[in-house]
Amino acid sequence: MTTTSAPRVLISGAGIAGLALALQLVRAGIRSTVVERAESPRPGGQAVDLRGASREVAERMGLMPGIDARRVHELGLAYVDGRGRVFGRMSMEDFDGEGAVAEIEIARGDLAAVLREVLDEAAATAPGLLELRYGDRLTAVEQHADRVEVRFEHAAPEAFDLVVGADGVHSATRRLAFGPEERFAHPLGGYAAFFTLPTPTDLESGWLTMRFVPGATFGIRPDLDPSTSKALLTLRTDRDPALRGDRAAQEALIRRALDGAGWHAETILAAMPEASDFYFDELVRIDLDSPVKGRVALLGDAASCGSPMTGMGTATALIGAYLLAGRIAADPAGLPAALERYAADIAPFVERGKQIPGGGIERMVPASRLGALVSRAMTGVMLSKPFRPLVRRMFAAGSPEPALPAPAEVRVQRVEA
Repeated sequence: MTTTSAPRVLISGAGIAGLALALQLVRAGIRSTVVERAESPRPGGQAVDLRGASREVAERMGLMPGIDARRVHELGLAYVDGRGRVFGRMSMEDFDGEGAVAEIEIARGDLAAVLREVLDEAAATAPGLLELRYGDRLTAVEQHADRVEVRFEHAAPEAFDLVVGADGVHSATRRLAFGPEERFAHPLGGYAAFFTLPTPTDLESGWLTMRFVPGATFGIRPDLDPSTSKALLTLRTDRDPALRGDRAAQEALIRRALDGAGWHAETILAAMPEASDFYFDELVRIDLDSPVKGRVALLGDAASCGSPMTGMGTATALIGAYLLAGRIAADPAGLPAALERYAADIAPFVERGKQIPGGGIERMVPASRLGALVSRAMTGVMLSKPFRPLVRRMFAAGSPEPALPAPAEVRVQRVEA
């Protein structure tokens, strides 16, 4: 194999997408700098599932031993009324792990921890190939034919052969290189919130439990630590730009939505102010014609967020990181062309990852008391045993999952540093 000088890659964002890309690049002998604006790794996050192509990618990347050690063993999804009585179940076994709950579920923060551990091991065998900076961010990106010049909030300016934005739905890299967020972000009619709370003593062990109320769907799902659980909320409401960054206003909105909602609404509200991992954001879809512009590429939610309602964000990020690393490693001397091949590779996964089960927030979250009653009745019927085959077909009726390239097509080759 003819060797060439290894390129320098800047990755903005140390979440799932950024860490997975860095891992594969370091394995290929490609120098990678990861910049994360947070001061340290972020804990918590909702459970994410790995199935199909994303599970295959995790296996190819050697992540499964760490994932297996941190798996959340969920039995399935249950719906309850205001008194906690179950009126519908979707067990993982009944749907062979292809329903609302997959066979492999892991908290986003735990998956990131697995990636950091494996990345540290890879970097230890290849000194000088990885730099991980916390507490900094990109402030300017200027492209040239043969390089990208970048300025940071704290560090001195640098030039890189390639810049990858893996910095989430509100990507600064996308804003700096592609244009303002409002050009690509399309509101979906509400907000999502997640945070950790102490596990209620009467919660049915192992089940993700949900409740419909007018204007909201809320629930509690198991955590790796049995003493804690995760609250998850979807709120159907008009968008309010003033909510962004204002935790007090966000909590006030949640309190109004769950006031008098029964079941464990008060438990969730009581835990919310003390939650150190409180997450709240608008539900939006990110649409770009291409995740590539010159020597800048976008990855994960920065490129193609479908919102938490799809349940596919982490899967698409992991798949995208694997495909992008493979293209870079296969043609390090021809990065612009490698990026275009990545854009073509990821496109079918992006389209599938934006599909929202059930048709969107209008069907997932009732707008009125009557709508909540109708949602309860329909859910109870559809999850009853006679209708189970129909529901299984509905879950399988989406566009078929694209096939991953064979390992040989995206193999990580080591280039000379």
